[in-house]
Amino acid sequence: MDPVNIIEGAITFVDQDDVDTDQIIPARYMKRVERTGFGEYLFHEWRANGYDLPANPILVAGENFGCGSSREHAPWALLDYGFVALIAPRFADIFKNNCTKNGMLPIELPKAECDLIVARGKAKIDLAAQTVDEFSFEIDPEIKHRLLNGLDDISITLTQEEQIAAYERDRERSGPVTTDLQGAGV
Repeated sequence: MDPVNIIEGAITFVDQDDVDTDQIIPARYMKRVERTGFGEYLFHEWRANGYDLPANPILVAGENFGCGSSREHAPWALLDYGFVALIAPRFADIFKNNCTKNGMLPIELPKAECDLIVARGKAKIDLAAQTVDEFSFEIDPEIKHRLLNGLDDISITLTQEEQIAAYERDRERSGPVTTDLQGAGV
């Protein structure tokens, strides 16, 4: 996963509330588990009907973006299309979590601040400073650390490689784990 810190550029605005993951990427395109190649299916029905979706680094959306079923393919499609950051008044919780685990920065800002960003047509996000232009945003410190350092779940596990090896050595020395089910009254 690539580190995320400064994201700057034009914005794409999705002027709709309650955009669910089936709108982001229809289920019929989720036949693979690779994380790439889904961008062409992003908002497939919308784009097939003439919806203009410029590939900018920042997407600003309406309330409750990413609601519906929990599809990790939705962040994959957004990233593959070129979006690195999402700004909205609120995201669905599972969607927001899937974004951060895949290297995308979801930022929640009040609607009035989102509207000002849309009016400007561009934004500068500084994750380290936790700002979008002059607006501050909150982010969990662990998620911030993960994004700034490009750490996915596997990378984080590998940072504990020595401790895992020591645990495994200790387990080998102490022998197999046994359970006395007779003494437990079973």
